[in-house]
Amino acid sequence: MSQPTGLPAVSVVICSYAEERWDLLMGALDSVRGQTLPPQQTIVVVDYNMDLYKRLIFTVPDAVIVENTGPKGLSGARNTGAGVATAEIVAFLDDDAEAAPDWLERLAAPYDDPDVLAVGGRVAPRWEAGRPRHFAEELDWIVGCTYRGMPKVSTEVRNVIGANMSFRAEVLNRVGGFNTALGRQDAIPLGCEETELCIRAVIGAPGSRVVYEPAALVHHHVPAERGTLKYMLARSWSEGISKAQVSRVVGHKRALGPERRYVRRVLPRAVFSGVRDWIRGKDSAGLGRAGAVIAVLASTASGYVRGRRQPPAPMPVKPSLVTPDDLWREVQ
Repeated sequence: MSQPTGLPAVSVVICSYAEERWDLLMGALDSVRGQTLPPQQTIVVVDYNMDLYKRLIFTVPDAVIVENTGPKGLSGARNTGAGVATAEIVAFLDDDAEAAPDWLERLAAPYDDPDVLAVGGRVAPRWEAGRPRHFAEELDWIVGCTYRGMPKVSTEVRNVIGANMSFRAEVLNRVGGFNTALGRQDAIPLGCEETELCIRAVIGAPGSRVVYEPAALVHHHVPAERGTLKYMLARSWSEGISKAQVSRVVGHKRALGPERRYVRRVLPRAVFSGVRDWIRGKDSAGLGRAGAVIAVLASTASGYVRGRRQPPAPMPVKPSLVTPDDLWREVQ
């Protein structure tokens, strides 16, 4: 297969923190090696784990292996990787995800429009033990995946999904990177750092766009324990806290616009569908799915209320890009 021409060069960043995820990380690296658009470089950032760092140094000769030089956590690791990247585009892939062969080619194509600041793709769950019957597809965001209700064609969106995203390198530099007060630390399921970054980037560049390209596909490993109701509620609570932090930084209109539409349109359909399937005898788990949707919504809302009472997360932003006046307009 001939290499595509006319596309920008891409650096791929994969962040990892635990040797227990070694096989998954090797799968991610193999998927990057097989791309129809080969990356200019592949960077693996190790988040404060010397044993993992040494093992990678001696095992993976075709990638740049670096240690996280920022605060511990996914945001600091991603910023470290972006700082090492040399290509025009920086793409991020989770260490437990595997990219389709044309992933980079699909991600890179929309950048022929200079107004495009970031491009994200579809994240399909790969359930370790099969999808739990109570886990509605509308809730797949809980496991970091594309959920039912998202667009099925390429379109402008507010933010990309962290497991499958890319940015212009100059955008990451200008906005100061990911907010290290947000994002996952080890197994603590906080998030929204990519949401906050996308919002800041667009605020600082009027007329610019963030694009969702569902044809750029990755498969995301989902361990069995993440399908439990306990994890669903813990993750949704953390998501509420994270959304509250973002809303206090960039304004509630920007932070919650898509979520309001999701609550008004997507979740009611999910509840209705589950109850209908149960009543008709089509699916005995339908009522459980409907109940899980309601419980997740309540947990997320409770986390949001709790998060609004906490001090806002500091925003790593350069004054020349986003001014207080910009943010004030967003809050109005």
